[in-house]
Amino acid sequence: MPSPSLQSMPRRHARIIAAWLLVGCALVAATLVVGGVTRLTGSGLSMVDWEPVSGVVPPMSAEGWEREFAGYRDSPEYRLVNRGMSLAEFKRIFWFEYAHRLLGRVIGVVFLIPFAVFLLRRMIPPSLIPRLLLLLALGGAQGLLGWWMVQSGLVDIPRVSPYRLTAHLSLAVLVYALTLWTALSLLRPVTVTCGDPAWGFGGKLRRGAGVVLGLAGLTLLSGGFVAGLDAGLVYNTFPRMGEGWIPPDLFGASPWWLSPFEDRTTAQFNHRILALLLLGGVTALWWACARRAPAPATTWAHAGFATAWAQAVLGVATLLLFVPIPLAALHQANALVLFTALLGLTFELRRSEAGARALATDGGTGVA
Repeated sequence: MPSPSLQSMPRRHARIIAAWLLVGCALVAATLVVGGVTRLTGSGLSMVDWEPVSGVVPPMSAEGWEREFAGYRDSPEYRLVNRGMSLAEFKRIFWFEYAHRLLGRVIGVVFLIPFAVFLLRRMIPPSLIPRLLLLLALGGAQGLLGWWMVQSGLVDIPRVSPYRLTAHLSLAVLVYALTLWTALSLLRPVTVTCGDPAWGFGGKLRRGAGVVLGLAGLTLLSGGFVAGLDAGLVYNTFPRMGEGWIPPDLFGASPWWLSPFEDRTTAQFNHRILALLLLGGVTALWWACARRAPAPATTWAHAGFATAWAQAVLGVATLLLFVPIPLAALHQANALVLFTALLGLTFELRRSEAGARALATDGGTGVA
């Protein structure tokens, strides 16, 4: 993941902007977790209108609640799933979706206002501006994509499209990863002092970390299809699926090649296989880093190893207990923690490798 060149940026400005970006990362992470809870509680279709500005204020009176509830009663979800729901029950699902949308708006404000201030005070070097504008554009696209996702469940079938759900999740993870990588680049730029010319195998280890990070992202996104299809509610056994290792109804969609995205059994099977591959990859990477990598990378590797095994335990428990909401939400949140640890590890390995090259050539400073 390339980063802009920031050699001339004052360290104080770099720390301030990095702190701002880390706050943004925390908000994106919170939005991802709340979004997962929204999906698990069946709350995502409770708000049938998209009002980017006026929607900031929730219903404040009995009349306002009745208008909101009347709109929901016209939706397919009420007519086909929740007919007879009371206003009190509606409020419970409304607040989850409202919190999810509010966090999205807060992210926009937290990004835009400091960005404008930093630009006016000339704290942002020209090389960093395109990256920040990209993050701004992706954030705006995420809001539009979220509403496009919700619309898929407001037509005939009261369920959001798993394709749109996973696209929404993918973009959120991309925004999170780009923001975190940029913040780390500001906090820990490459210098000749962070490299060791004897660290000749660093490139292989860094590429291995990149592969495992990509596998973590793929596993996370496969979980989006599991959530979108409610695939966690089939074959609630482990390690076998039912009475066998391979379920008899695998690839049950028509045509068969759509099964990973539209068939519940196949979605769960794929998620299991990816999770096991990821657990093995993280364990092997941890072993290699513990023996060879510099101290900062080793710290991230330890975090990734512990989180990966915790994630495996959470995943199995969630499956065996038929997806209880608190446990499932913790499983989804820990997936992001694991992704963060692997991204930090990949960053540190790349930084050390770049530092080693700079030291070997007696170079200067830069940013990983």
